[in-house]
Amino acid sequence: MSERRFVEGQATPEERAWEPGLRPRDLTEYVGQERVTRNLAVFIEAARQRGEVLDHTLLYGPPGLGKTTLAHVIAREMSAPIRVTSGPSIEKAGDLAAILTGLEDGEVLFVDEIHRLGRALEEILYPAMEDGALDLVIGSGPGARTVRLDLPRFTLVGATTRFGLLSPPLRDRFGIVHHLSYYTVDELDRIAHRSAGILGIDIDATGAHEISRRSRGTPRVTNRLLRRVRDFVQVAGQSRISGPSAVTALERLEVDRFGLDELDRTILAAILDKFDGGPVGLATLAAAVGEDPGTIEEIYEPYLLQIGFLDRTPRGRRATRHAREHLGRGGSARDRLF
Repeated sequence: MSERRFVEGQATPEERAWEPGLRPRDLTEYVGQERVTRNLAVFIEAARQRGEVLDHTLLYGPPGLGKTTLAHVIAREMSAPIRVTSGPSIEKAGDLAAILTGLEDGEVLFVDEIHRLGRALEEILYPAMEDGALDLVIGSGPGARTVRLDLPRFTLVGATTRFGLLSPPLRDRFGIVHHLSYYTVDELDRIAHRSAGILGIDIDATGAHEISRRSRGTPRVTNRLLRRVRDFVQVAGQSRISGPSAVTALERLEVDRFGLDELDRTILAAILDKFDGGPVGLATLAAAVGEDPGTIEEIYEPYLLQIGFLDRTPRGRRATRHAREHLGRGGSARDRLF
């Protein structure tokens, strides 16, 4: 079943090229996550006043909520350069050592998917984060010796969608830890208007609202749907994204008023129709819909749980009354979906 989805939080390679142009440059431009940004503003100002680097910072939460954006904002607020890498791209101890020794004083090192660092690499990070030093083993066997290299001051900003996969020793070495939560529709409205202005798209309040309420609480989805709705409006010969034109385009994309797409509805329908609403085990559900169990658990489930359409029970997954009503079981499905 796996395919690229319009409502998926992960960025596509194409989006990685144009997303930077939509990112806020500083905390004053950042929309949403007010609890996080208010606290970060205090921590950043305190570090600046003391002439220190910001404490190592861990950002976690679902994909598409702005962890990468916040890392860049932190660097800009600290007037520091930023170096970007990811856990999967650092394979050997030498790779990590080269990155750390090549940092400038005060630089921000952003490691995305930091939970995918190997345990051996985490152990290299411990002294680097705590003592600003790198312990290198020279030689092997009885003649091996450890040499400690002092590192420039730096701030490690780690981002992860799987907080529970980080080892406790690594988590404990972050002085600042923030969870990013899903955005409200009002916040996504503001993001839609801001992005439309940058992209030169004319959009009214109802058009922005239709896009925002179907964006699953995720700014990246808002921006993706905005660009795709623009295509439909342009080809239709219209000059502005209005409420009706947005609804028409989003129906064509099969994104309903709760932000569910065909794959979400297939999973819920399987639970309702094949397993009488559940509970059903994850492996059984995955086999029924032709999807990998890990993909269901990591990609599809979080949002369905968030909006109350799915329950996890000790005996398995269960579709809720809200899911039954939304899919039109006992009523007109078409009337309910969009």
